[in-house]
Amino acid sequence: MINCFKEKIGEVLLPGDVFTFEPPAPETNLKPEKVVCGPGLRRDGDDVRVCKCGVLRHKTPNVFWIDSQQKRYVPVKGETVIGVVTAKSGDIFKVDVGGSELASLSYLAFEGATKRNRPNVQVGDLVFAQFIIANKDMEPELVCIDSCGRANGMGVFGEGGFLFRVSLGLVRRLLAPQSEIVADLSGLFPCELVVGMNGRVWVKAKSTQQTLILANLLESSENMTATQRQALFRRVADGAL
Repeated sequence: MINCFKEKIGEVLLPGDVFTFEPPAPETNLKPEKVVCGPGLRRDGDDVRVCKCGVLRHKTPNVFWIDSQQKRYVPVKGETVIGVVTAKSGDIFKVDVGGSELASLSYLAFEGATKRNRPNVQVGDLVFAQFIIANKDMEPELVCIDSCGRANGMGVFGEGGFLFRVSLGLVRRLLAPQSEIVADLSGLFPCELVVGMNGRVWVKAKSTQQTLILANLLESSENMTATQRQALFRRVADGAL
């Protein structure tokens, strides 16, 4: 049933392409296989339509998605992002996450925050937060706590560091389990690295020079093969040590 998907793995697909599933014959008594559609794929009845241009990827057992290099971010519930506080409006902070509109962040959406104990958040601060509301009919809403009320790494960033933007495809590679890029990067300099699903990356090393080197390496590794990236990192390490 999913052969039509597997035949296209690794190929470039365009918006409008359709995958049609044929149900198994009744006499076979086989149950239809479940297919999980990730970013870039949308169900339309019994069909699956491609809504983004990119390469079809697959993860066992039956997870498929479109690997695209887009830079425009569309908020999705549950994703963690890096935002910039742009304004205070009563008890709500307005946060720029790179989407089509600003997201709201309540002052109570921080660990330990109460009406008397308000978080120290100023305009221009960077926050690492998670979407709890993200749909086309409502204003996006962020929180800096998990379901247990803990920060779990979210909140306002410390001072220093460097924020820059990369493609959403590179973000997924950085956030992948056992990411080779992150492993190679950590071998150069000790650093702090925060990656948001909205294409924003924050990095901080011991010095400003090391921070800028790491940022440039991350941006350069997007269009490199693993061999080219490792050769570049070795040259930087030889010159930096």
